[in-house]
Amino acid sequence: MKNNKIVDWIIRFIKGMFIGTGAILPGVSGGALAAVFGIYERMIEFLANLWKDFWKNVLFFIPVGLGGIFGFFILSIPLVYLVGTEEVPGVAVIQTIWCFIGCILGTMPSLYKEAGKEGRKPRHLVIAVVTAILVFAGLLCAKQFLDTEVPLNFFTWIMAGAIFALGAIVPGLSPSNFLIYLKMYGPLMQGVKDHDLSVIIPVGIGGVLCVLGFAKLMKYILKIAYANVFHVILGVVVASTAIIAFTPDYSGINAGIIIVSSILFLAGLALGLFMGKLEAKYKHE
Repeated sequence: MKNNKIVDWIIRFIKGMFIGTGAILPGVSGGALAAVFGIYERMIEFLANLWKDFWKNVLFFIPVGLGGIFGFFILSIPLVYLVGTEEVPGVAVIQTIWCFIGCILGTMPSLYKEAGKEGRKPRHLVIAVVTAILVFAGLLCAKQFLDTEVPLNFFTWIMAGAIFALGAIVPGLSPSNFLIYLKMYGPLMQGVKDHDLSVIIPVGIGGVLCVLGFAKLMKYILKIAYANVFHVILGVVVASTAIIAFTPDYSGINAGIIIVSSILFLAGLALGLFMGKLEAKYKHE
């Protein structure tokens, strides 16, 4: 029993690490990853009712939070150097992105099972397919046509925090993509790396306000349309996984990069499948 609890704690830490890392990778949604890893529903329930089973939920999410902080802050350091002035990751992060793709694909069977937990009808599969097509097309259009710049101040950093929080509450919304379009992504990563409180504090304020405002709404939507919501999430995950494959600049690719990316893709795929099996075995109730 003690070993089971240790394994469960480690699994939740790893999930948090991927969610935290995914939150700052362009094209990836922290909320979608939370759904992929089987903790989205419980997270929304907790955020919508903070005082219900408060300490039980706090203990459950401590390793998730620690993993998220680790993933967020550790990856933000190399991203400052890898993103550069173009505001999009280049060749140097291809390996990271393909490792993520592998991990997400590895956990897809678990997400598919979760989506059908309360029943699955043909229309739900149609919803997933249509969602995937529309989201993929929308992300392509946004990448091509959305390009603006906002001033960097206390209030726009609050807005950035709200966008990040929406990425956790609304599965499929990639906050990093929106911040790239607003020319805020690079400065945010630099601020996090430098521990700049003038950036971190308003981003945190915006995130908290957004979570408090939208968690109850998402809980209600899940209650009345669980299967529909999770099949929409399924479609969004498929589309966002496809779109991040097109995110890097492949112009400088060579055989070495292809080999390393392939190895990391397979490692991520194996990790995703392994975590799915462990989740079924040690699932924390």
